[in-house]
Amino acid sequence: MTNHRFLDAPEVRDVVTDHCPFLPVFGAPAVMFVRGEGTQLWDVDGKRYLDFLSGIAVTSLGHAHPGVARAIADQAQRLLHVSNFFANPVAARAAVMVDELLGGGGQVFFCNSGAEANEAAIKLARKFGGRSRHRVVSMLGSFHGRTLAALAATGQPAKHEPFQPMPEGFAHVPFGDIDALDRAVDASVAAVLLECVQGEGGVIVADDDYLRAARRLCTERGALLVIDEVQTGFARTGAWFAFQHAGIEPDAVTLAKAMGNGVPVGALWARREVGAVFAPGDHGSTYSGTALATSAVIAVIEAMRELNAPQRARDMGALLTDRLRRVPGVVHVRGRGLLLGVELGPNADAKHVVAALLERGLVANAVTATAVRLAPPITVSVAEVDEAVGIIAEVLA
Repeated sequence: MTNHRFLDAPEVRDVVTDHCPFLPVFGAPAVMFVRGEGTQLWDVDGKRYLDFLSGIAVTSLGHAHPGVARAIADQAQRLLHVSNFFANPVAARAAVMVDELLGGGGQVFFCNSGAEANEAAIKLARKFGGRSRHRVVSMLGSFHGRTLAALAATGQPAKHEPFQPMPEGFAHVPFGDIDALDRAVDASVAAVLLECVQGEGGVIVADDDYLRAARRLCTERGALLVIDEVQTGFARTGAWFAFQHAGIEPDAVTLAKAMGNGVPVGALWARREVGAVFAPGDHGSTYSGTALATSAVIAVIEAMRELNAPQRARDMGALLTDRLRRVPGVVHVRGRGLLLGVELGPNADAKHVVAALLERGLVANAVTATAVRLAPPITVSVAEVDEAVGIIAEVLA
């Protein structure tokens, strides 16, 4: 028998660097982190960083949030999983809380990720529409996940190419162009799937009037309006959900990322009359609504309510935006709340800038060739905002 031993962090880093045990889907890791607290991270060598990406809008309450940590630790000692042949009260309570945040009148399917939530939404739309009405229209520049149907819905043809032929039944129109959407939504379309802010597409914000027009169009044509809130949900944009800025009511909403603050969990919410088309066996997941994952959802919602997270995201987002606009080299700042795209101009190399930021202890990412995405925890402090903006100014100088 092989004598396995626990490797210390530097040894693990060396193994990952020299003989990577992972499939090569993420590229070479730049840093190995071992600990986090709030907005701060520490790497294997003890170097401190400010996390202004939050695991891509995931740890919105910061790393190692005590309320979330306590909830999942307590739940792990009671009950983790029983399968969906049975119920557990934790998932039921979490579903009620999610429904309340979304305005009530709906039902929830829990899953493990945003891609799975969008897969469930696509299946729901197809069953709702029927065989003669199965197509889904989404937006160019969108991102809905990397599973096959979610990838087909994603409006980025370059991501489709290695996996052709893609599943049939998807169409893409320019983001923000209501005339193009009007032409695309015919009697074969079951649903329109869109993001209110295209995060992976460059932090591009949809105009509220466009969202209202899309809602009217779907209502007139009998198509579902499905809003992808995977990156924007749970207060990230300064409202509990980004669609609320436009005052619209979707037929279905997909969720993930911040709802678990790092615990893998996602959800599809649908109006009760829409969700009613599903029957037992139409969809499912072994890990749908585990007590462990949904205990994190409850803790996140409770902590965000106590924090008044939407208001804090608005306030801190306004502060960060104001500070950034004063930095020489910043051409434009776009986004909503604490989901921001920092445009550096046509001659900038965002990847080079992000690498330089990381070297100086600030975590961000290049969301386009010329723009950097910032999505710090909603709990970020004024001092941390000032420190981060100072690092950005230093790098751009």
